[in-house]
Amino acid sequence: MKNFKYVVTDPVGIHARPAGELSKKSKEYASTITITKGDKAAAADRLMALMALGIKQGEEVTVTVEGADEEKACAELQEYFKANL
Repeated sequence: MKNFKYVVTDPVGIHARPAGELSKKSKEYASTITITKGDKAAAADRLMALMALGIKQGEEVTVTVEGADEEKACAELQEYFKANL
């Protein structure tokens, strides 16, 4: 299991469009990807669950990756978060 923390910099947080893009990106990997904010967690490939977290700019999330391609998925997701969120 690999994980990293990220503080969201997108001015509108993770709303519909970025949540949809993140969900799509997550489906590229065999690993299970979970986004946690505070005491709430959601599978990254579930659009509505991601939106339900209500992640806003400046809030920290933890991304946990577990599975066959976790090394690759974790590294690529860190870059994706920095570039898009």
